[in-house]
Amino acid sequence: MKKFGEISRKQWIKAGIYLALYILFLIWVRSWIGIIVIPFLVDACTTRIIKWDWWKQLKNKTLYQIMGWIDAIVFALVAVYFVNLYLFQNYAIPSSSLEKSLLIGDHLYVSKVAYGPRKPMTPLTMPLTQNTFPGGGKSYFDKPQWPYERIKGFGRIKLNDIVVFNYPSGDTLVTHPKWSSADYYGMIVYPLGKSRCKEIDIDSLSTLEQRHVYDFYYKVGRQELLQNEQVFGKIITRPVDRRENYVKRCVGLPGQTLEIRDGIIYLDGVQNKQPDAVQTNYIVTLQRPIPESLREKIGLNLQDLEPKDNKPGTHIIPLTEQAREILAGQTGIVGEIKHYECSVEESEWLFPQNKNTKWTIDNYGPIWIPAKGETVQIDLENLPFYERIIKVYEGNDLKVERDGTILINGQKADSYTFRMDYYWMMGDNRQNSADSRFWGFVPEDHIVGRPVFIWLSLDQDKKWGQKGKIRWNRLFRSVKKYN
Repeated sequence: MKKFGEISRKQWIKAGIYLALYILFLIWVRSWIGIIVIPFLVDACTTRIIKWDWWKQLKNKTLYQIMGWIDAIVFALVAVYFVNLYLFQNYAIPSSSLEKSLLIGDHLYVSKVAYGPRKPMTPLTMPLTQNTFPGGGKSYFDKPQWPYERIKGFGRIKLNDIVVFNYPSGDTLVTHPKWSSADYYGMIVYPLGKSRCKEIDIDSLSTLEQRHVYDFYYKVGRQELLQNEQVFGKIITRPVDRRENYVKRCVGLPGQTLEIRDGIIYLDGVQNKQPDAVQTNYIVTLQRPIPESLREKIGLNLQDLEPKDNKPGTHIIPLTEQAREILAGQTGIVGEIKHYECSVEESEWLFPQNKNTKWTIDNYGPIWIPAKGETVQIDLENLPFYERIIKVYEGNDLKVERDGTILINGQKADSYTFRMDYYWMMGDNRQNSADSRFWGFVPEDHIVGRPVFIWLSLDQDKKWGQKGKIRWNRLFRSVKKYN
């Protein structure tokens, strides 16, 4: 411990700078409980009443070195925790849903302050992990759970922004590796339940009867999962901020009515701007394999066209308009190119899964995107669009009686006022993107941040040491270029 007279001017200045920065941080996050840290901060810089570096007095050299490493690691983890929580984090593009805007292997600098960072919701978590340790096992504690609150940022989400967010449908999943990344509702429970039931002419039923059928599908599907744990694994749930991170383009803002006609997005009846690098599927007749040089020129990765499929015959290939034009000019390689249209059958389990809409991936809606403070009249016809919001995202008790009466928190309801803003997110690879068409609205409390630039880009189709493994032309490229 030092007496006040022994504290140097330099130490007081250092303490003053740290204290000023810390108080500014508390003002920003509006969390005055952090004041209790101030005496410890001042002590660490000046009086040293607490022996912060007690281990430096150790005589045992091995133990001294171990404690030095532990001290450095703990400091680094705490620093990383706060940086990732309030400032920025890394995100790597895992799939082709945003091709050819953002590519598989792009590593993004994601700004948390762009839209304002969230205060911790699941505070007890290991830094640098999302929900599991690299070797497996949960990397966070479910409790305590703190309510959603967002700190003021630099702006709000704009139309066509590329946004990182927590996967809304990731609240529930199964643990078997084969199924863990599949959408629990649209790819597992409802289809599984239906497959175990007799075929029903759903079109011949009333709205209430259809609802009973879909509820039965869900019940049967979930029971099947519980009885076949060896096949599907356990059913688990995750809190909002521990759900997987996704990146998509925001193509619908709160309060807008969205509709997709022949793959084109319309907002309030007006066509939305198509991204420059938007991709759609084409039926391509190959007369001989596409050479690697041509494949790379038009931006086809091995996920778009697997080597086993690159042979004479008819194939479904995602292409940009520019790539289609180049490919169409390759006489002797390509025969016919036709636009691929998604059928009702392959679009059966689009959002909402419990309504017989007859919508497809290419022709979807119209659907109104909820806005905070707005009230909507609800009935059995439109309830499927908003019941997940009412029940899951905003935490109400929602029940539909056998006679069709809607109860919210035990009270009969014919309207609902939303407590959060919601967004509609889609990929640029329009017919190969798991997005809002499959799992619905993205709540504001799921928003993580905005990608700012690409700091690293690796071509997964090439090995280390091979030319082109690092895409040098994409390094430090602004993501705003693709908005």
